[in-house]
Amino acid sequence: MENEKMDMPVPEETEVAAAAEAPQEKGPIKKKGRHRKHKKGGVKLLIMLIAAVLIAVMIVGVGFMFFTDYLGISGSRAKEVTVEVPQGTPASEIAELLDDAGVINYPLFFRLYSKIKGYDSMYQYGVYSFTKEDGYSAIADRLMHEGYSPESVRVTIPERASVDKIAEILSTENEEGKKVCEKSDFYAALKAKAYDYGFIEGIPESAVYYLFEGYLFPETYEFYCYDSAECAVLAVDKMLGQMDRVLLEEKAAERAEEMGYTLHEVITMASIVELEASGQPEEMASVAQVFYNRLKDWENPLLGSSPTAKYPYGSGRYDTNKKPGLPPGPYCSPSLNAIRAALYPNEECKATYFVTDASMNFYYTYSLKEHQQIIKKLKAEDNWIYETY
Repeated sequence: MENEKMDMPVPEETEVAAAAEAPQEKGPIKKKGRHRKHKKGGVKLLIMLIAAVLIAVMIVGVGFMFFTDYLGISGSRAKEVTVEVPQGTPASEIAELLDDAGVINYPLFFRLYSKIKGYDSMYQYGVYSFTKEDGYSAIADRLMHEGYSPESVRVTIPERASVDKIAEILSTENEEGKKVCEKSDFYAALKAKAYDYGFIEGIPESAVYYLFEGYLFPETYEFYCYDSAECAVLAVDKMLGQMDRVLLEEKAAERAEEMGYTLHEVITMASIVELEASGQPEEMASVAQVFYNRLKDWENPLLGSSPTAKYPYGSGRYDTNKKPGLPPGPYCSPSLNAIRAALYPNEECKATYFVTDASMNFYYTYSLKEHQQIIKKLKAEDNWIYETY
């Protein structure tokens, strides 16, 4: 019996044997770790492949954009357009002019093309005609070899000029027998869809008499005079472009919004100030404030601007003596001083009336009674021109 007991395995030996076999289970754990590393490597490779495909697609897309523009086969180009390149315009700005006119779609590509080919310093100023089918090669060749400066005439558009006055100026021959265009072509140019300036969107086309009344900036220009219809469009574009530059430099749209007005309303006020202040820039800010005070303080704000009664053609549409608030739009081209006065009126001025004497001295008053007393006094002295009410 003792021998049988000795032949039987003791529990301690069984536990030792089991413990000895336990480390063998570490093998499969290591294999699982290698599998995860393999999967991570596969994900990274997949991401790299996707990125490579995306980059390739982008390269192909950019290449397609370049070659369609380069060859002149882009469907979004303008059919036919005239582009004026002023003297001294660098190649970078020429590319922007071409883009704005719809001749090309990607000015950066054209600039790179011009740089690589060595053309960027060879482009000439002048007036060019381009078509939808013109590729970069044809455009560059034209810019290098077909530039010319057509006949032009120096013209001054005065402050306070109306559209009708400007039409008369442009259609009148100078001492050399030159004129910019015929009146009919100028009026047609006012309706052309060739202009792309941000302020145009804010003009209430159905309410105003002339769409661009007040926006043809008064200045001395060099206008082309080789073809009446085409030069009329170029002249209108040049005047609108100058107004656009002025408004951007003055940050007029932002300032108008701060004041609680639209840009169109501010330009309308500037035209009123231009005629009411009669070329007296030192008084313009106070005159502007008088009219703003009326808009703000009067329950029925009749601005009472005498010149508005005459526009257009005595129809009464703009007459602020009969209709409250601002008129539908400007009725003359305001100067930079008038625009600045409309944007930054003299807020210290609390008056709601003003009048001028024969020597263009201004008298500001705060009530109708005071206003009438000043008028009576000036009339008695034979020193009165007109009243503003």
